[in-house]
Amino acid sequence: MTDAPTACLLIIGDEILSGRTQDANLKFLGERLAAMGIRLKEARVIPDVPDVIVETLNTVRALYTYVFTTGGIGPTHDDITTACVARAFGRKVIRHPEAVKKLVAYYGHVPNDARLKMAETPDGPDVALIENRATAAPGFRIANVFVMAGIPSIARAMFEAIAPLLKGGDPMFSSHVDAEIKEGDIAAELTAIQEKYPHVSIGSYPFAREGRFAVSIVARATDKAAIAAALNEVAAVMTSKGATPTLGD
Repeated sequence: MTDAPTACLLIIGDEILSGRTQDANLKFLGERLAAMGIRLKEARVIPDVPDVIVETLNTVRALYTYVFTTGGIGPTHDDITTACVARAFGRKVIRHPEAVKKLVAYYGHVPNDARLKMAETPDGPDVALIENRATAAPGFRIANVFVMAGIPSIARAMFEAIAPLLKGGDPMFSSHVDAEIKEGDIAAELTAIQEKYPHVSIGSYPFAREGRFAVSIVARATDKAAIAAALNEVAAVMTSKGATPTLGD
């Protein structure tokens, strides 16, 4: 498990931080990468500030196998991700010839300068386009960094285009057990179960159900049998304290 490839997601955009736009890409990528055996270890939401984008990208690309960015590659003045990625790698920004061809074919004529901005990438022979079947405006890859659109449907299409290029490991599975019980009532037992199953990640997530406190205990691991064994012990603890646990995926 420790040798599994790792990933980081950079969600770029003031609109996310303001709360005006709700990010939907983290959930998709987290689940999709887990199924591929790639551990999404970190996600950061950062503003449209060039120095912040450059510094953050240079930090995380040295830490993780893969870095995915979403947002900031559109046609407007605040779409600055491409320029920041180029700066992080010490590259110039160019209009990628193949990207221009894709946009011309899509629009049926040479697009205006704003739309041609979506054909920009860092320079260098190692830069590869990421196909976008939705609107033709591509993302791009440079080294271990994959630059994708922020619109969820387009980000998903771009990810599926690059998925075959990613090296995965053992897939991560998860399951859970829920009960109407306060998590503090089972905290000590959970600690002991976690220690007994060190290769299973056990998380406790309280919630309210019709005004009553409840908790969902989620177990994650590459071994389904270990998940089942750990959750069966959690369920037994819940039952011993008068709760009625419900197991689920």
